[in-house]
Amino acid sequence: MKGPLFYAKILLFGEYGIIKDSKGLAIPYNSYQGALKVAEDLSDTAKKSNENLQKFYQYLCEVDNKGLVHFRLEELKTDIDKGMYFDSSIPQGYGVGSSGALVAAIYDKYADNKITVLENLTRDKLLKLKEIFSVMESFFHGKSSGLDPLNSYLSIPILINSKDNLEATGIPSQKEGKGAVFLLDSEQVGETEPMVSIFMNKMKNEGFRRMLNEDFANYTDACIDDFLHGNIKSLFGNVKKLSKVVLTNFKPMIPKAFHQLWQQGIDTNAYYLKLCGSGGGGYILGFTKDYKKAQEILQDYKLELVYRF
Repeated sequence: MKGPLFYAKILLFGEYGIIKDSKGLAIPYNSYQGALKVAEDLSDTAKKSNENLQKFYQYLCEVDNKGLVHFRLEELKTDIDKGMYFDSSIPQGYGVGSSGALVAAIYDKYADNKITVLENLTRDKLLKLKEIFSVMESFFHGKSSGLDPLNSYLSIPILINSKDNLEATGIPSQKEGKGAVFLLDSEQVGETEPMVSIFMNKMKNEGFRRMLNEDFANYTDACIDDFLHGNIKSLFGNVKKLSKVVLTNFKPMIPKAFHQLWQQGIDTNAYYLKLCGSGGGGYILGFTKDYKKAQEILQDYKLELVYRF
């Protein structure tokens, strides 16, 4: 048995802001994917995944009892006992939705009366899916918005206007220009839960809350607007402002080794960095008007191309 593929995701804009109800934009990232498979002879990695699925199954039994969603639990248990695992190339702890893809795959295969991509995806259906995925993915992170699995499941860009207002959206098609969005590999694994705890503690500070509601939210909203409408010149101006705000206010979420590199981008305008997911490690997201030049400056780091302007 081999199930359909579910892709990684990138939250281009909106990390942390979406917890507090500001805008976000998430896009599928097809360079990494995962699928459910069954094998008799499991490698160490597959064995670990299978054990993880056993625990996830126990959790889903509790979820099933709450009536939000019903799973064919016997079928799931039988497949896990046969040696089912999630075969995935999505790096874990990197902010690109490894647990989201697994959640999407399980819902797709085992949920009864599932909402499918082929339906007319009304706002109510998107919100219902997000709610189901939020509960499912909480098993992995303690608290989840449900957006990663939603993006992976639908495999289309999603615009988050607020917690209760989501829509599937289109993004401008890629151009053969010089500019790019890229991933920079910090070569450290990040953990979502401790980062979200730091954020929640910071939220107790009135000055931090004001910064988030004003500067951070305004620049994020402007970036999303510019990106969706292809206003590239304005986009880079707003990404620079956002990059500064993040460096000043989210330092604990940026690995120490990258503080200087982050500032260098702002000072030289060669590239601008921002968090990819919750931070603390994993990928850092980069924006540049000249990808070739950025590659030269960042030649000591691993970069991956996401989108061309």
